Amino acid sequence: MRCAVFTATPRGTKTALRVRASLDASVDIFVKAGQDTPVDARVYERLAPQVETAFHQYDALVFIMATGIAVRMIAGSLKSKLEDPAVLVLDEKAQHVVSLLSGHIGGANELTRELAASLGADPVITTATDVQKKIAVDVVAARLALRPSPKVQIKRFNSAALADEPIRYAIDANLARASFYKKRLEDMGLTAVFAEDLSDGQETLTAFLTSEEGAAQENVIYLVPRRLVAGIGCRRGTAAAEIRAALEAALTKIGRSLADVSLLASTKAKADEAGLLALAKELRREIRFYPHEKMQETIDAYGLDESPFVKENIGIGNVAEAAALGSVSAGRLALAKTRFEKVTVALVWQK
Repeated sequence: MRCAVFTATPRGTKTALRVRASLDASVDIFVKAGQDTPVDARVYERLAPQVETAFHQYDALVFIMATGIAVRMIAGSLKSKLEDPAVLVLDEKAQHVVSLLSGHIGGANELTRELAASLGADPVITTATDVQKKIAVDVVAARLALRPSPKVQIKRFNSAALADEPIRYAIDANLARASFYKKRLEDMGLTAVFAEDLSDGQETLTAFLTSEEGAAQENVIYLVPRRLVAGIGCRRGTAAAEIRAALEAALTKIGRSLADVSLLASTKAKADEAGLLALAKELRREIRFYPHEKMQETIDAYGLDESPFVKENIGIGNVAEAAALGSVSAGRLALAKTRFEKVTVALVWQK
């Protein structure tokens, strides 16, 4: 996850540093000009244009300022609960952490709980299902990296959860890692069965985990796995086994395995890299190599950090993140670029 933290005062900046230390994520701090600037912090003159840009570059925005200011800053950028980033607000003393936007799919509620626990603050979460301690269908989707469809059904299923109406989770037995999804659902205390074991009762609300959404049905919401792209950079001559080991280690960090990877991606400068080509063949996954012009567009669009050393050697300053994010129309970093001995890996979920 990439997180942007905005602060306008010296006291807020101190809290921003605590936020960065509390999160297992890539965190950029934005500080208003005219005050002491922490190491690696970014300085802004006007908040509105900075937020407008960050809204499309980051997975989460944290405002250490008044809620009203945060609302005004993001109002013009809002698009959809399935695409908007998580937005949180903290007071300068970190007494309260408010989940403001994208509580479920965007992960704002879980991020609020995580931050509050780390900072010793009170989490402020107002979504009805969370208040009533019910598991919303879009929360399930977010936890399992699934895409709910059609979107209009989310409200109906969550209303049913609030009313204690039965909801069953059916899993296509042919879905990759079907048993994994069944166990995760059961760990959440949900009723999960393989679709072939369903008895009659089409009137029961059913969340159907499947590889492709089907025709619209009155009592069905489809939960479809999102694509997971692995962006990979490596030193020249790195063996496939070493690249694979690094990729597996990266996937372990987000609780996933090679079976979850949909696509491999890298720079065109690595198009003849024997280890990468051998790994793609071994995993039976497509691998895409992007020209530097395309990757630079992605670096600029997402505001990605560039390594001077890498840029000097191959002509582009970010390989793993740029290749992965450039492979999807809209992406969320599941794992920021992570360096191993000879390999760098970044993992991206398609939104």
